[in-house]
Amino acid sequence: HQTFIKRVVGIGGDRIAVRGGRLIRNGHAVREPYAERCPAGEAICEFPHTITVPRGSVFLMGDNRGNSDDSRFWGPVPDAWVIGKAFAVYWPPKHLGGAGGA
Repeated sequence: HQTFIKRVVGIGGDRIAVRGGRLIRNGHAVREPYAERCPAGEAICEFPHTITVPRGSVFLMGDNRGNSDDSRFWGPVPDAWVIGKAFAVYWPPKHLGGAGGA
């Protein structure tokens, strides 16, 4: 009964892991200039075991990786749970504007 705004970082068939606070998708580190870096050694910033996102599901992560409740804890979520697409960024203020690749 809650609505969250999260970034889709993996879709059905993608292999996902997070190591050293970096998203690894299909074996490659993803460049994420929008994501807030995690403090070194933070357990929340790790998802070391690679999973494959089931077809019909997405893997979601918040941009504030060190303080985000997301698919690292819930697991992948069904596509049907996605109800919209971000169209603007308001925080941090230096990134104010259109959501671009969101």
